[in-house]
Order: sequence, then C-alpha cells, then structure tokens
Amino acid sequence: MSSADFSTILPEFLLALYALGALLFGAYAGKDRRASMLLWVTAGLFVALAFWVGVSGHAGRAAFGGLFIDDAFSRFAKVMILISAAVVLVMSEEYMSRRDLLRFEYPILVALGVIGMMVMVSAGDLMTLYMGLELQSLSLYVVASLRRNSIRSTEAGLKYFVLGALSSGLLLYGASLTYGFAGTTLFSGIIAAAGEGTISLGLLFGLVFIAAGLAFKVSAAPFHMWTPDVYEGSPTPVTAFFATAPKVAAMSLFARVLHDAFGGVVSDWQQVIAVLSVASMFLGAVAAIGQRDIKRLMAYSSINHMGFALMGLAAGTAFGVQAMLIYLAIYVTMNIGTFAFILGMEKDGKPVVEIDALNLYARNEPTRALAMLVLMFSMAGVPPLVGFFAKYYVLTAAVGADLGWLAVLGVVASAIAAYYYLRIVYLMYFGTESDALDSTSQPVLWGVLMVSALIMVVGVVNLFGIEGPAAAAASALVE
Repeated sequence: MSSADFSTILPEFLLALYALGALLFGAYAGKDRRASMLLWVTAGLFVALAFWVGVSGHAGRAAFGGLFIDDAFSRFAKVMILISAAVVLVMSEEYMSRRDLLRFEYPILVALGVIGMMVMVSAGDLMTLYMGLELQSLSLYVVASLRRNSIRSTEAGLKYFVLGALSSGLLLYGASLTYGFAGTTLFSGIIAAAGEGTISLGLLFGLVFIAAGLAFKVSAAPFHMWTPDVYEGSPTPVTAFFATAPKVAAMSLFARVLHDAFGGVVSDWQQVIAVLSVASMFLGAVAAIGQRDIKRLMAYSSINHMGFALMGLAAGTAFGVQAMLIYLAIYVTMNIGTFAFILGMEKDGKPVVEIDALNLYARNEPTRALAMLVLMFSMAGVPPLVGFFAKYYVLTAAVGADLGWLAVLGVVASAIAAYYYLRIVYLMYFGTESDALDSTSQPVLWGVLMVSALIMVVGVVNLFGIEGPAAAAASALVE
C-alpha cells in the first residue's frame, strides 16, 4: 500500500479507527452511561468528514490497483450519506433515551454501517462492492432488532437478515458468473470484456443476478418484500436511518456497477431497470393507499420514490445520473423532515404511529401541521415545491433517452401516490374529532422539521446549487 492509496481511503480509515476506539471506550467506561456522548461525538465526526470529503481535492484517483475509486461521484454520495446519518443520529437521541433504547453500541453500529456505505459508493471491484455491502447490511440487521424486548423488532431484524442473505446470495452468484466470463472482478476489466453493444450470455446472466441483488437493497419491486415489516418493527429513529443513508448508498452503487462495469451495453440493462422502475412506482403508489400505520406508509412511499430514482438511472446517460442524484438529495431531505414529525407523534408520552391519530392535528399544532403539509405536498410532487423539480428532472431524463412511455407511467404513478400524501393533510385540517396528540417540546425535532420544510419552499430558487456538483458527479461516472 502506497501513501497515495492510504490518503485516498483516509476518511474511511479514520471512521473505522474511531468505531473501534469507541467500542473499547464504551465497553470499559460505563457502557450505556456514555451512549449519549458517543452519539453526539459520532454525529459531529460525520459532519466533519462530510466537510472534508466535500472540499478536499485529489478526486478522480483510484487506489489499490482500481479496487477503490475516489471521484466526484463517490464524494457527492458520501456527503449525502454522512450528513443524513448525522442528522438522524441527532434526531434519535431523545427518543431513544426516553425509551431506554440508547445503547452505547447504537452510534457505533451506525458508524460501521456508514463505513460500509462509503466503501460501496467507491467500489471499483466486485470484491470491494461485496465487502462494503455486507458491512452495511450486518450493521443494519442489528440496529433493526435493537428493541430486544419487542417481538416486532426482533421479527424485523430476523426478516431483514434472512431476506438480506438471499439477496447477497443472488449478488454473489452474479459476481461469480461475471468473474467466470470476464476473467476479472475489476469493473474496468468487466467493461472491456463486455464490449460495446454486445455481451456474452454468461455476462448477461451475471448482470441480471447482480441487478436483482442490488434491487433488494434499494427496495425496488418485486424485491421489496422486507421493507414494510422492517420499517414497522424497527425503532422509529432506525426506520428514519433506513429510509435515508442506505438508500443513497445502494442507488449510488447500482449506478456505479451499471456504468463502470456494464456501461458499454446500456441497451441490455436499460429495459430491465425501466421495468423495475415501473413496478416500484406503481406498487408503492397503490399498496400505500390502504395503510393505517404511518411507518408502513413511509415504507411503500420509499418503494415508490426509489422507482423514480431508477427512472433516472434507466436513462443510461450522464443527465440521467445527475437527475438521480438530485432526486436522492431531495428525497433524503423530505424523509428526514417527515420522520422528525413522526418522532414527535406521542400520546401520554408513548409513541403513536396510527395515521388516524392526526385528525384535526392542525388545531393544536398549527406550525408543525403546516410544515408537514409542505413536506407531503413536496413528496407528492406538487409544484412549485422542490419535490416537483425532483420528479421533473427524472422525467426529463427519461424523455431525453427515448423512454417517453416510462415518463408517462411515472406521471400516472405520481398522481396515484398523491392520494395518500394528501389524505394525511386532509386528516390534519379537516378530519373528525378525536383525542389530541401530546404537544411536543423537543427543539431538535422541531428544528429539523422546520428546516426541512423551509428547504422545500426556498430551494425552488436554484435547488441550493446542487445541480452543478450533481452534474460534475455524473460526468465523473459517465465519461
């Protein structure tokens, strides 16, 4: 390992060193009594690393003979992952403390998961891909079942583990086929073996199995079956984490594999991704209509939104990747704000997840209700909120890639999905009389909710300038 290689992986190395040190510190310094401190330190480290990754130079380098790639694309994704993980950690502190769930292992497991995500988006080889993916997955399996005295939480972790193992098996089988027919696990070697416009049958099967394994990680239909149960059974802050950083990492990895390893045969995977996109958009839109639990509704909402992100990926162009990255950034912001609202839903000090509990919520909490209205309208894609521009970008990318039929189906799915977002708004303002929820007094949740809603309104000016970095990131991937 050269000094250049080491400097390339320095952010991941420092975070891994911190996680190991924090584990020893927590074990020998009072365990859960130090959990709150570890949580804040971990969140602060995430923010510091995000700033470092975002502003430091030397992007565009490959380390360890191409196993690890540090470019504008990976850096854009890493900044999203680190910032979203930091905000979710801060949001979760009071909720976890009040319910005796704040174990010292919690922020450490999140840190280990984030290391896996950072490795995923920089993977330049199938082995690096799998190492990052499994480090993320193993951490998420544990935090899903963090509420050890809850049958639902244990069930969520077990379902996630079993189905995750199945998806890993599919991915590994695809990787072995790809290695067998390409003679290498490096993405640069695979794209050379695949050629331009033609691909061998063995490599095609490898591509299909890898795509199936990655589709599971992004909750794309029909590989979505774990999502509603895991979202419902996990502690709500953990659900908020699942809905943000891992989605960015998995979608970015998906784009990395398709363009870096199979970028010469776009026509062979474009229709597959388009079908996954349509299935996800419509399943998420239709299945969410009958949900009465807001966490399950958010699970189907994430499936629907991943369908739109896949639409940008299906375009197979640099603009399509740019649209996907912009969509993910806006999606994460909307989700963080929405889960800040959900974390504040309580009655008699106990968490409430029933959607009907929001009846006439605006009477007692007009400011929070207004912020939630903005977020729901933005998720539905109502102009001129930022969520509308997210969908506009991916729809434009689809049309530009001669996938007009996909764009039309996306508009139809968006119209269907608008029903359950607007239903929440209707209940808050025009619902029936019911017992009011507790008035929340958690400044962190209030602040995150308001900032998220404000971004949805103010961001219409220039999307806070993310178009330029997203375009640079996409150009680094699709040369």
